[in-house]
Amino acid sequence: MSSLQRISWQPQLPVPDRLRRLVALALTSGRPVALWRLPNTQYARLCLCLNVDSAFAGLPPALEPTAPAGFAFFPFRDSDHNPPLFLPADLFFDLAHPDEIWVSAAAAARLPELRQRFAALPDAAELPWHVSRQPVPVPASREEYEALVAAGIAAIEAGTVRKVVSSRAVRQPLPAGFDALAAFEELQTRYPNAFVSLVSAPGVGTWLGATPEVLAEVDEHQVFRTMALAGTQPLLPGMKPATARWAHKDLEEHAMVARFIVNCFKQLRLREYDEQGPRTVVAGQLLHLRTDFAVQLNEVPFPTLGTDMLRLLHPTPAVGGVPKQPALEFLRHHEGYDRAYYAGFLGPVNLPDAGVSRLYVHLRCLQLRPQEAILYAGTGLTADSEPAREWQETELKLRTIGAILN
Repeated sequence: MSSLQRISWQPQLPVPDRLRRLVALALTSGRPVALWRLPNTQYARLCLCLNVDSAFAGLPPALEPTAPAGFAFFPFRDSDHNPPLFLPADLFFDLAHPDEIWVSAAAAARLPELRQRFAALPDAAELPWHVSRQPVPVPASREEYEALVAAGIAAIEAGTVRKVVSSRAVRQPLPAGFDALAAFEELQTRYPNAFVSLVSAPGVGTWLGATPEVLAEVDEHQVFRTMALAGTQPLLPGMKPATARWAHKDLEEHAMVARFIVNCFKQLRLREYDEQGPRTVVAGQLLHLRTDFAVQLNEVPFPTLGTDMLRLLHPTPAVGGVPKQPALEFLRHHEGYDRAYYAGFLGPVNLPDAGVSRLYVHLRCLQLRPQEAILYAGTGLTADSEPAREWQETELKLRTIGAILN
């Protein structure tokens, strides 16, 4: 267990109402809050930060057991208007243990006040979710997106990049009575294999997602893991993943991501890693190619491997391109909108257990605004890409998160 103190907590409320009121405790006082459900698990968790200023981070989080416990929420690209966040865990609530709550030393000193404020909160039907102050992105038409893809293919043919990941944003009205917590519950049901998240913070806004992609993970057995996830096709009725056939474009796109990860290991002079794949995996109604990488941290002389790999990996070629800097420059000049926290990363660090961190690429996500949602999707481009096919791939990916708006 981390440095948090576990205390008994038994308010006279059903468990879903306890969760809702904890979220209200954060939002009504202008504080950040994060909820998540790990892949293939049953219960969600919550992290609440009491000090807003302490949530704004600089460097990516350290993944060593002695590092602070909290929740990371980082943008695709650092900027003044998309600050990286690390929410220190002042309050931690695990729905698997609803009669307990974990508190930091700072929160423990304020328990009487927090209990009083919690009890005094009304049963609000609507919660005051944080809203980003940044302009809403202008959606690209099909013609505009296909022109972006064509420009990416031209850059590849010119030798400027070998791969680039183009993306677009879509605006969609919220249905009547939309409730973000109910949508979070629905995503957990729809996508049991995904990392499902709901993050709301001042200046950042409110983001909801269900991502299939691990960025950097250190598990309870001290094994570091990452993955190459690239290449996409629809999961058709009756199709078995093991029999899926992949186009050369998808195989090449995936191989670039896998080679990038291997090169990150080489930069750290690490040779002792296990590589398994590629294999076909299911993510919602899509199929992807996936290769898994693992390192036994107890068997290598690299105590900071997780931290070092995180800083080398982000943003991976699965969301940026190859080579990294020319691809990012292409996107900055041609993509035409601010990705903000889409294609960034997020997840718990040393929470609840010291030495265990699980960070994911922020894909299949949307940003909530008062009357609408902004949905995001992207596609990896190679020399074999076709603009019309890439548009259709974004349409498929948008359905994953868009399903909760129907």
